[in-house]
Amino acid sequence: MGVYEEKKETCGTICLKYLLFAFNFLFWLAGGVVMGVGVWTLLEKSDYISLLSSKTYAASAYILVLAGAIVMVTGVLGCCATFKEQRRLLRVYFVLLLCIFLLEILAGVLAYIYYQQLNQELKQNLRETMTQKYQQSTHEHITSAVDKLQEEFKCCGSNSSSDWAESVWIRSREAEGRVVPDSCCKSLTTFCGRRDHPSNIYKVEGGCISKLEKFILDHLKIIGAVGVGIACVQVIGMVFTCCLYRSLKAEPY
Repeated sequence: MGVYEEKKETCGTICLKYLLFAFNFLFWLAGGVVMGVGVWTLLEKSDYISLLSSKTYAASAYILVLAGAIVMVTGVLGCCATFKEQRRLLRVYFVLLLCIFLLEILAGVLAYIYYQQLNQELKQNLRETMTQKYQQSTHEHITSAVDKLQEEFKCCGSNSSSDWAESVWIRSREAEGRVVPDSCCKSLTTFCGRRDHPSNIYKVEGGCISKLEKFILDHLKIIGAVGVGIACVQVIGMVFTCCLYRSLKAEPY
């Protein structure tokens, strides 16, 4: 009877090992996805981050990059711990899983919180940023971001093209007669911003605020969904790890 129980226990341990190995492989791939989403958020539209006063959006992406990198390392460690059947490695692996779980939940929570306050932040800060910092020598990154925003989203001004009338640059001689930046124009040419007729520049209801808000909200949904979704999957890995740890602890050496 004792031999039967021992064989049954060993068989269960082997099954757990292979289940955990399969999980770790998928977990490693998921780590690549998490890190990819974070890097994509930071690089693909990094210019727009400079237009936001809050760092929450960037922080969520950085957390995903960090979590993704740790996930990939942890996946390799998990495979080693599983096949070597070392309880110490399994403990380290479990702690890392728990840390990653908390990091991804944090990224999801930050994304959700920022999702709620984004509209108010844009209303309060985007107009001032565009009118006060555009084409100023110490804010070249803002100028680049505003031009990219208006060109890509086909909009002009934070709320409307009339916002540019309050621009420090537009009121200066450096504007050379422009009433809006050239990036507002439907056909971009030098000095095309001197004419603000609807046939020449973009007149979008809601201005660039509505466009930028939609873009960031879509990204926040992706960040939140990826972070929380993979964090939930990790619970399965933690359960498998605990089961294998208990099984190994029960086996004689």
